[in-house]
Amino acid sequence: MRVLKRGVQGTDVMEIQALLKKIGYDPGPIDGIFGEKTEMAVKKFQQDNGLIPDGIIGSNTMKVLQPLLLGYDIYTIKAGDTMYKIARKYYTKVINIIAANPNVNPYYLQIGQKIIVPYGIDIVDTNIDYTYDIMKRDIEGLKVRYPFLEVGIAGKSVLGRNLYYIKLGNGPNQVFYNGAHHSLEWITSLLLMKFIENFSKAYIREEVIRGYNTKDIWEKSSIYIIPMVNPDGIDLVLNGLQRNNPYYYQLIKWNKGNIDFSKNWQANNRGVDLNHNYDALWEKSKEAEKEYGIYGPGPTRYSGPYPESEPESKTVADFTRNHNFRLVLAYHSQGEVIYWDFENLAPIEAKKIGEFFAKVSGYTLAETYGIASYAGYKDWFIDKYRRPGYTIEVGKGENPLPIEQFDKIYHDNEEILLLAPLV
Repeated sequence: MRVLKRGVQGTDVMEIQALLKKIGYDPGPIDGIFGEKTEMAVKKFQQDNGLIPDGIIGSNTMKVLQPLLLGYDIYTIKAGDTMYKIARKYYTKVINIIAANPNVNPYYLQIGQKIIVPYGIDIVDTNIDYTYDIMKRDIEGLKVRYPFLEVGIAGKSVLGRNLYYIKLGNGPNQVFYNGAHHSLEWITSLLLMKFIENFSKAYIREEVIRGYNTKDIWEKSSIYIIPMVNPDGIDLVLNGLQRNNPYYYQLIKWNKGNIDFSKNWQANNRGVDLNHNYDALWEKSKEAEKEYGIYGPGPTRYSGPYPESEPESKTVADFTRNHNFRLVLAYHSQGEVIYWDFENLAPIEAKKIGEFFAKVSGYTLAETYGIASYAGYKDWFIDKYRRPGYTIEVGKGENPLPIEQFDKIYHDNEEILLLAPLV
């Protein structure tokens, strides 16, 4: 980790600012700029936790912050402890501790026994730029809090980052959601991660969400989610091009000499648009490139040398081939539109299901045209399986969408995510 202090900027600063605000220290705007207010908040946190109040986040301060970032602590049982006392100490609920410790008898705690205690705060922050590193830590924290989640690695990106999947439910009806094929569209990863957290929280409490019984969904369906298909591209967009990137000079060339990737880069680390890299009229996507002035790797629309040439798209296709998905949702931004068909191959029920999704979200049901009509993931799924597949474009405006839109995006899409495993 790098040392964070006044004057430093970045997504790691933004993550710390969000955490400080969440636990009661005011860092000022959550903007990724380590300014005076953030320094004062850090000093107060250090003071309250027996650290040297220098306003600098080095290894000692990070060691204290780390459990809070992960959302849980390891607690050693002492004489007189009860679950209720421990929950009060950590500002959490007994049910959260019980869920995180399925093999611990809550009525028979033993002195010296170590248990996991989730803090009374959410893990997934929805007011920050959502990087791969933040997601990775969130997945680790969620898995500890909710050990019933199945977490695995479906494959690797060009640069070797993990393409994580998370599974909710144990039922026979399998559905699949994925996000962020395009790097500017990282807000879709956050949407799916927040859904995982909210669903898990409701499930342990046996609560309903918008009238949907989470236990019922869990027993009837298995929801598989790959929240971030393009982690390398997202890192380029949010953290910038790093000198140690093996494609450093090629990426600058592919980006027309520009070292700023934050406003236009949708592709993966090899300049391939992952949502044009599937075997669904891929040749037509290739032919259409010239109309868009595309003659090789670049920020967007380049279909690659052949279908599934990229490890990310091949991973998603292989993951699909290895399961029996009745329905898939591919999340993109922007437009508040739901695309549902491909070459008139979607099954009869696909349009009706799409109409349900449109009704609960307020989005428009539509069909694609032009180069966007070919070689996408939902196109490939419909083409190969003749089952319902949807591309959902969240939010409105210019990518990357501002994080201020997140609450509306989540509100609009939560019922789709709950409905899809049941229709």
